[in-house]
Amino acid sequence: MISSILLAAQATVPATPAWNPTVGIIISISSLVMVLLSTRIEKPLVGPKFPILPISIPTFVAAMAFGHIVGVGIVLGLTNIGRL
Repeated sequence: MISSILLAAQATVPATPAWNPTVGIIISISSLVMVLLSTRIEKPLVGPKFPILPISIPTFVAAMAFGHIVGVGIVLGLTNIGRL
């Protein structure tokens, strides 16, 4: 039973590109944009302060994590339409 479920799920997995510098640049830019947007939230300075940026460490980590999620979505979307 398990093997038939795995075989059914296998057909729905989209093609994913191998890592290359373009993928890294896309994810880096999306992470940077999310960090810049995180300065616009209501209370970006809750928690320990980040020494360089005007945001806290938890805000920075959350922005970087969300930037990676957005970047992966962009990479998969560009792969699906054949641009990457």
